[in-house]
Order: sequence, then structure tokens, then C-alpha cells
Amino acid sequence: MTGRLTRRQRTTAIRTTQYAVLVVVVIVIALVADWNVIHQAFFDLEVAREQFPEIITTALVNTLLYTALGFGFGLVLGLVLALMRLSQVPPYRWLAIGYIEFFRGVPALLVFIALGFGVPLAFQVSINQYVTVMLALGLVGAAYMAETIRAGIQAVPKGQAEAARSLGMSQGRAMISIIIPQAFRIILPPLANELILLTKDSSLVYLLGLSLSGYELTKFGRDALNQNRSMTPILLAGLLYLVITLPLGHLVRRLEARTAKAR
Repeated sequence: MTGRLTRRQRTTAIRTTQYAVLVVVVIVIALVADWNVIHQAFFDLEVAREQFPEIITTALVNTLLYTALGFGFGLVLGLVLALMRLSQVPPYRWLAIGYIEFFRGVPALLVFIALGFGVPLAFQVSINQYVTVMLALGLVGAAYMAETIRAGIQAVPKGQAEAARSLGMSQGRAMISIIIPQAFRIILPPLANELILLTKDSSLVYLLGLSLSGYELTKFGRDALNQNRSMTPILLAGLLYLVITLPLGHLVRRLEARTAKAR
């Protein structure tokens, strides 16, 4: 019996083994890696300096603009779809369900190709690049936001609607003034998550073959990679994506904590 380890001792032994394995792996990588090659490939300061200020004034600004356009359009369309999904008129529900299932099942990449190349070729029209991006991101994002908004509306206690009706409000007025504002307070965290996803999906803009003034971070980094034969521009683009997404992720956690506390 004395030779057996207690639970605490086993936990300590396992944790010590894990740390030891980690240290060994780090030492092996440090000894084997060619740090000169890694430095030139990923951390070439000369190449990094050449990317400024365009990577900020053009690529980062366009990424934010594309995301804002797509999210704004998707939010409005998602709200309409959510209300159709909850409608007592069956054809509205069928249309909303069909739209949501279609755009949740179709890759965003395919939507970009359809709007960027298919529609102009089929209808012989020219679509502004910002409109194309807004529609592509918004159409896909709306399918996800619609379900989020619907869940938020259904999460509002029914007593709120009954109280509004008792005050003489119509069903539509109660929905706009009472239900929807409360629903949005509930769904702020998942909406912020959707904003993060749209920020990353904006990288699909590179398919459209934009001019330099329309480049976003991914397209900018890819072209700079081809020109400099260095991964440094891609690393810079990734860091700038983190500049956008990390604060949003922090916001999501704050909103989730506040919502949980309120509940």
C-alpha cells in the first residue's frame, strides 16, 4: 500500500512529465532549426518596412470597409429573414427557411465567384467591387444572423409582448419597440462572433482581381509575397487581422460575461 501514489501525487507526476516533454521539444527545435533562414523568411525587417504605409492606408482600411459593408447589409437582411421565419404566413416561413438553408450550405467562395464573375457574364452588367463584396458577405452572413436573431426574439419572455399589448400597442409596434431591442441585447455576443467571421471571410475578395486601391490584407500580402519571395508580408497581414479580431474577441467575452451576470 505504501508504494501506491495518491491522487495528488499522480496529478503532480503527470504535470511534471508534460512540462518535461515540452522542454525537450523546445530544446530540440532550438537546436535543429536554421534560425538564419527563419529570420530571412518571416522576419525580414527590410521587406516589412517596404509594406508601409500602404498595408495600413489601403489594405487594412479596405478590410475594415468590406467587413462593415457586409455586416451592415447582412444584419438588415438577417432581421427581415428572422421575422419572416417567425411569421404566421407559411409562404414567408418557407422562403426564409429555403434561403437560410441554401446560404448556410453553400461555400462563401462560391458566392463570391457567382457575384464577381457569373452575374456580370450572364446579365452583361458591371458591378462595383464594393457592392459585390457587400452582397457576397452580406448574403452569406444574413443566413447565420437570421437564426441568431430568431433565437434572440424567441428568448424574450412572452410577458413582455403581452404587457405591450395591454398598453394598447399593435403587434408590429410591440415587436419594434419592445421585443427586438431586448432580443439584440441577448444576441450581442453571437453577433460579435459573426462580425469576426466576416472579417476573415473578407479575404475572399482576392478572387475578384482588384486594382491596388481595392486590395485588402490577404490580397496585399499575397502580392507582396510574390514580389519579395518572403513570408514577412503574410506575417504582417496576419498580425493586422489579429489587431481587428483580438479586440472583438475580448468584446465577445465581456458581453457574454455581462449577459450571464444579468441572467
